[in-house]
Amino acid sequence: MFDRQPNEPDRYQSARDDASRSPGAPYAWGTAGSRSSVAGAAVAPRENFLTMSFVWMFLALLLSAGAAGFVMVNQPALQFVIRNFMVLLIAELAFVFVISLGINRIGAIPALAMLFVYAILNGATISIAVLGSVRSTGSASGVLTAFLGASAIFGAAALYGVVTRRDLTRLGGILFMGLVGLVVVSLLNAFVFRGGALSFAIGVVGVVIFTGLTAYDVQRLRNGELGWVGTREGASVIGALHLYLDFVNLFLSLLRIFGFNRD
Repeated sequence: MFDRQPNEPDRYQSARDDASRSPGAPYAWGTAGSRSSVAGAAVAPRENFLTMSFVWMFLALLLSAGAAGFVMVNQPALQFVIRNFMVLLIAELAFVFVISLGINRIGAIPALAMLFVYAILNGATISIAVLGSVRSTGSASGVLTAFLGASAIFGAAALYGVVTRRDLTRLGGILFMGLVGLVVVSLLNAFVFRGGALSFAIGVVGVVIFTGLTAYDVQRLRNGELGWVGTREGASVIGALHLYLDFVNLFLSLLRIFGFNRD
C-alpha cells in the first residue's frame, strides 16, 4: 500500500496488535508530546482519513458561513473586519502555516481547533467580498450562483479524484506553478491594474486551477500520500485544510465571474 520494501518490517503491525489488545484505546488524538499506538509510524495509514477530512472540511465551511453571516448583519463586527482586514489576512496565513508545518508537533486536536478558528476568520473576511458582490449587482443572485457552481464543480472534481486510475501527481506540479502565477496576478489586479476584464480572467483561471487541485488533493488523500504526517488523525486535519482551501477558492473565483457588475 505504501511502497514498503519486501524486507522492511511492517511499521503498523504493532499498532494493529495494540489495537487488538485494547480496542477501546484512543487513537492518536493527542496534543504535542503525546504518544499513541502509532507513535513510531513514519507514514499516516490511509484508512478512513479521507472520510474524516471531508467531515472536518464541511464543519469548517459551516463555521465560515456562520461567521460571514454574523459579520454581514452586525455593523460593529463589519466595521471591525474592515478596519483590521490586513491583520486578519496575516493571521489566517499564520494559522495555515502553523497547521501545515507543525501538525506532528502540536497534535491533531490542537490543529483541528486551529483549523476551525481559521475558518471563522476566513468567513469574516470573505463577508467583505460577498457584500461587495451584493452591492455591485443589487442582489444576492451572483453569490448564490457562485456557491452552487462551486459545490457542483467541487463535487465532480472530488468524485473524479476518487474513481480515476490516472496518476495526477504530475498535474500537481503544474497546478502549483499556475497557482503562484495566479496569486501574483491577483495582487497586481488588487493594487495596480484594477479592471473588470482582468478580474474576470483571474476568476476563470482560478476555477480551472482549483478544480484540478481538488481532484489532485482527493486522489492524494485516497492513496494515503501524506507520508510526512505521523498519524491518521493528523492526516485527516491536513486533508480537511486542503479541501477547504480548494472549495473556498473555487467559490471566490466563481464570485469574480458571476458576482460583480462590469458595466
